[in-house]
Amino acid sequence: MAGASVNWAGNVTFRAREVHRPATLEELRRLVAGGSRVRALGTGHSFNDVADTSGAHISLAGLPQAVELDTAASAVRVGAGVRYAELGRWLSGRGHALANTASLPHISVAGSCATATHGSGDGNGNLATSVSALDLVTAGGDLVTLARGDADFPGAVVSLGALGVVVGVTLDVLPAFDVRQVVYEELPFDAVTEHFDEITSAAYSVSLFTGWRGPYVDQVWMKSRVDEGPGSPDPTRFGARRAAVPRHPVPGVSAEHCTEQLGVPGPWSERLPHFRPDFTPSAGEELQTEYLLPRRHAVAALRALDGVRDRIAPVLQISEIRTVAADDLWLSPCHREDCVAVHFTWVKDTAAVTPVIGLLEERLAPFEARPHWGKLFATPPGVLRSRYPRLADFQALTRRYDPAGKFGNDFLERHLFG
Repeated sequence: MAGASVNWAGNVTFRAREVHRPATLEELRRLVAGGSRVRALGTGHSFNDVADTSGAHISLAGLPQAVELDTAASAVRVGAGVRYAELGRWLSGRGHALANTASLPHISVAGSCATATHGSGDGNGNLATSVSALDLVTAGGDLVTLARGDADFPGAVVSLGALGVVVGVTLDVLPAFDVRQVVYEELPFDAVTEHFDEITSAAYSVSLFTGWRGPYVDQVWMKSRVDEGPGSPDPTRFGARRAAVPRHPVPGVSAEHCTEQLGVPGPWSERLPHFRPDFTPSAGEELQTEYLLPRRHAVAALRALDGVRDRIAPVLQISEIRTVAADDLWLSPCHREDCVAVHFTWVKDTAAVTPVIGLLEERLAPFEARPHWGKLFATPPGVLRSRYPRLADFQALTRRYDPAGKFGNDFLERHLFG
């Protein structure tokens, strides 16, 4: 099927000569085996050319999106096109849960895991850490299953699509749990830097939102498991106040499409995301950048960014600060390091945003920051490669699974193999 397409934000026009939408696994395997250059296309929620190809895109949207629960193994297998919103509802209705979800439930499970997208929480790894197995169509059209414990598994889960087309993932599940979400406002920035560990450990998931426009963090979203009791310490202890009405992270925007707040208990799937699944927050009217850096650098990095807030604020919609637990996945930005993630949702103006991204990277250079693979960044390829100690192993893995570079693209060549 011919036709050009763009990513979710509309800032990248894909070069793919055609887009295929197979209806069966067998059809997908034939397309992969017969293609010279192919890439899987998910929900397109990336802001750079990581998903691009000079050959053909293969959309997984037409494949059967089965969800299979294995209660004995505490696992669920999902088709690659399933989104977190659909999976969350399905699991909740059967008394099960994921340990964490993305803040935006509209994105696909497979695509999120392949780029190490994350939620929040001192004890929560990125979304890929819940993967216990994945089913992969490799360059010859073969169907390969890799499971936790296999030698190749830590390199394959976060693979940026370089090893093949993921058609299914198996995730760890937990018994369902309820969450209370409470929002606090105007937490002084000095309190954040002086009590960072206390604040981020005070709930199951904590997000700090700031416009970098003043001496405070605009909002603190605290999501506490009901079975673990209220978070402690309460941010009011450090000068914040509890919001009296629901809030949207972006100042002045209606909160009607955000998940329920004000401490009302509800299922994990309806509280851990920031937004309700029946609403796309900005319909793509934004650009995004995110850096994950070792948690030990968190306070120094935040102070460095605060020093250039006058440059950040004019092109920013909102910034989110979260923590993510370490993992052992080779291309995860949290590989062997507990991390702090600093996310920037920009106005949709590439020319205005690009120099600010460069400035951010200058300020974060001393702190070993790794950019999110699916967002905008300017980190020199040599610097980026130096921050992944298992990169040589991943390169060797890619050569074994895809010796002719069928799944390669300019992004991979530029950042991983150049």
